[in-house]
Amino acid sequence: MKKRFWLFKRGSVFYLQDSKTGKKESLNTRDSKQAERLRNAKNEAAEKPLLGLTLGKAYLSAYDPKLVERRWAQVMDEFCRRGRDSSRARYARALKSAPLLALRDKKIVDTTPDDFHAALADNKPSTNHFLRRIHNLAVGMGWLPWPVIPTKMWPAIQIRRKRGVTVEEHRRIIAAEGNIERRRFYELLWEVGAAQTDAVMLTTENIDWSRRVLSYTRCKTGEWAYLIIGERLEELLRQLPAQGPLFPHLRTTTASARSAEFCRRCRVVKIKGVSLHSYSYAWAERARACGYPERWAQNALGHSSRAVHEAYARSAIALCPPLEEYERKTVAFLDPELVAREQIQ
Repeated sequence: MKKRFWLFKRGSVFYLQDSKTGKKESLNTRDSKQAERLRNAKNEAAEKPLLGLTLGKAYLSAYDPKLVERRWAQVMDEFCRRGRDSSRARYARALKSAPLLALRDKKIVDTTPDDFHAALADNKPSTNHFLRRIHNLAVGMGWLPWPVIPTKMWPAIQIRRKRGVTVEEHRRIIAAEGNIERRRFYELLWEVGAAQTDAVMLTTENIDWSRRVLSYTRCKTGEWAYLIIGERLEELLRQLPAQGPLFPHLRTTTASARSAEFCRRCRVVKIKGVSLHSYSYAWAERARACGYPERWAQNALGHSSRAVHEAYARSAIALCPPLEEYERKTVAFLDPELVAREQIQ
């Protein structure tokens, strides 16, 4: 039988050529015996694919006995043990999705690109994101000898554009909310732009009335957020409890329960495309639209990354003031006498 791969030498390095496709590849060796062994292995694998897979597993088991038996469930469990408590809970929820559950009991070394493409068929960004992460974790841990899908071959993540709550939408939500505590909770989110978990955990200890500063730690990143208390925020805070938690009942509920209640309120007033976290986007958009300095906005929202903050404010339309106003200010600063003469004339 004609062999599919044949060996040749270029310089001092041995190469293989596929007689079927004409493709050439370097064996990265100058040893003729090693080159012969690699060629024979390639030909044997091409003639008997199942035998090649069995031999490959035999070699892998000699390197790591557990490698050929390890399943994706172990990778997912290891992945869920990393990060903060809130992150681990989010990972566990994401890995319970149907496409990823279908991979749990599959052996890692038996996984093919078709298995991943079947999981990615739902076109959900979360499936693409978390499948990439567990795949990269398996490669990084040495549990996956080779990438199932090369980095550049992964389908692009189609992220749905997020937006903030508009002024009109916020007014309609507040008008439709009959529960006083939830209404004030939404008003606080509008004023400070905090994530719902950070806002609901606020207590009177987070308010420094002597300096008129509201400060809190972001649960997700651990970053501190600082915001000077303005007139509207002060009026709102004065209506909240003077001691202890600012939202005593809401803080006993789960984040999903608060989100579900907000979604119900949005359905009542026929608002689509927003969630509780949209208040953070709304704050960033309002700050950018009115020319609020970006470094202050980052500190107010607890964003350590400029790229993250720009993503939050992406939908804002910033109206720039006329250049002539800034030119007048510059001329007045550089040559006050010239400005005075122009005013006299």
